[in-house]
Amino acid sequence: MRTPYTPTHGRRILCVFPRYARSFGTFQHAYPLFGGRIRAFMPPQGLLVIAAYLPDAWDVRFIDENSRRASDDDLRWADAVFTSGMHIQRCEILDLTRRAHAHGRPVVLGGPSVSGCPEYYPDVDLRHVGELGDATDRVIEWVDTHTGQPPAPLSFVTEERLPLAAFPVPAYHLVPMREYFIATIQYSSGCPYACEFCDIPALYGRNPRLKSAEQVLTELEQITAAGALDVYFVDDNFIGNQKAALELLPRLVEWQTANRYPLRFACEATLNLAKNERVLELMREAGFQTVFCGIETPEPSALRSISKDQNLRMPLLEAVRRINDHGMEVVSGIILGLDTDSPETADRILEFVRASRIPMLTINVLYALPKTPLWRRLEAESRLRPDGARESNVEFKLPYETVMAMWRRCISAAYEPAALYERFAHNVVHTFARRQRYPVSAHRASWTNVAMGLGLVGRLVWRIGVRGDYRGTFWRFALGRLGSGDLEGLIHVAVVSHHLIEFTRDCLRGAGESSFYAPTPATGMRAGAVSADIAMPRLPLVPAGSGESDEAAELHARTSHTASR
Repeated sequence: MRTPYTPTHGRRILCVFPRYARSFGTFQHAYPLFGGRIRAFMPPQGLLVIAAYLPDAWDVRFIDENSRRASDDDLRWADAVFTSGMHIQRCEILDLTRRAHAHGRPVVLGGPSVSGCPEYYPDVDLRHVGELGDATDRVIEWVDTHTGQPPAPLSFVTEERLPLAAFPVPAYHLVPMREYFIATIQYSSGCPYACEFCDIPALYGRNPRLKSAEQVLTELEQITAAGALDVYFVDDNFIGNQKAALELLPRLVEWQTANRYPLRFACEATLNLAKNERVLELMREAGFQTVFCGIETPEPSALRSISKDQNLRMPLLEAVRRINDHGMEVVSGIILGLDTDSPETADRILEFVRASRIPMLTINVLYALPKTPLWRRLEAESRLRPDGARESNVEFKLPYETVMAMWRRCISAAYEPAALYERFAHNVVHTFARRQRYPVSAHRASWTNVAMGLGLVGRLVWRIGVRGDYRGTFWRFALGRLGSGDLEGLIHVAVVSHHLIEFTRDCLRGAGESSFYAPTPATGMRAGAVSADIAMPRLPLVPAGSGESDEAAELHARTSHTASR
């Protein structure tokens, strides 16, 4: 649905999604392999929901600054600028505000960062705190009845949220879907668990809110029509309500079957997914191929200390194996800098990487998000440090340099080319081979996609197989895939590995961030930092519809998180 407010004036609205920092989960090193077709990671689901909710009579344009920067002409065209973001985008949001104000344009800001910390944005004209709801309608009324900037900043706080069942279909038509690495969809918002470092329960609640299956299928139709091949469910926890997931999954199976499986799915879920055999079977049948799980640490005492007890319901390696047995690759989040860490923690993490055979792990340094249980505890202990040159705002129990050395050691070993390709080779045989055989889909096998795939293989061969410094490792894997006719497996492994290897090298050169949550200057990355968010980073939304936990791309992607995720 659109807003029930009926405007009396025409308005031109420019929706601008700020640039976010590069990370392990945003795959920017992979984009050149697509010959310029891919320009950004994920469409910003939340801002697209807001664009769809605005009055139909208004003229709405959309710019994702991960693809191109909003120009002066764009800003002059607008009557108001709507934006959103996570804490890591704070500097970019402030920069966008400055640029809009230079043209006398008011800025409306929603999303997880301003909802959690409105005090971070004293110069923003209209601050939307909370999720899509009554505050959104009041913002729209203000923009309709005023021109220019208000004499002082205004705040609009959501008292009554719009049910997810009443959400509009995101304005997918406003973005060039084929320019994104992966498309996004939201089914639920919220998570029943209360991990110490996570702000999801405070922002969106512990009782997941849901869309209807009909809504999800309608959105999948539009995403498919826009040309997407892969879709990420950006839910805080896809199985936050396992009964609801069991009701949705058969509908996804029916839709995929009727349409000859045009899409492949990925999601974020808690590791206790491994205990629900029926959900696993249905996810495999529906076309889920990747699941991001916040494993955090292989040390049981550490999991208990951060209230992550749901990861202890079965041995971690057994849980990973069960998910793999249903054809789904596990991507894992790992955290260094926990209070329980010891000098041996890096050894235990690397042993877990070796034993689990998980190819992709986002290994982060702990960062305390504002107003989480972790933040409050560290504040009480006087262990919060202001944002600055350090990679974290946490005063660790171990010496800072010890934690950073452990982090560098872990990413170096995990993403050494031969070790990474070995883990992928194991998954090709033991995970990918267990996937359902899908019918040939005209959507996926179009001449456009075939040509793109062939061009991609050519660039992989040239850039990695001929010019790359790990070309021997590449060819040992590639020849086996080519010999078996598994071109799709070769592309997936080589593209993902290329980014992971190159981004790790960036990190070790000091050209990145060790935490995806530390704000970075709008002009570039903070010196000596490395961004290591989830496989699919949390999605910043407007207004806050998804949060910023360890899981989200930002994917990614929890990458992230809409106006509810």
